[in-house]
Amino acid sequence: MKPHFSLQRRPAAAALAGWLTLVGGLGAAAAGEAVPPARTNAPPPAVVKPAAKPRHQLTGAELYSMHCNRCHPERYPTERTAAQWKTIVLHMQVRANLPPPQARMILKYLQENSGR
Repeated sequence: MKPHFSLQRRPAAAALAGWLTLVGGLGAAAAGEAVPPARTNAPPPAVVKPAAKPRHQLTGAELYSMHCNRCHPERYPTERTAAQWKTIVLHMQVRANLPPPQARMILKYLQENSGR
């Protein structure tokens, strides 16, 4: 019967490297030798940011419903005149800490729908 392995003697380091390559495919890195990283001339991959979703711009009616309903029941825009709404919104902008762009949109909605 033939043996399954070679009976030839090899130096211990060569035998170990061959065994590591055979067993785990680890080669020189497993034997403790430093393996330099592969170098390429390719530029680093670009970081691709996902496209920002367009934000839904809230309407004056939505802002009015959202902000003014927090503390008291909503009033119909037809309950006041355009001049009265201007005074009320300026007052409430300070009390409710409304951002100026949102206060302007709310005022525009109320004045356009005041009916007077």
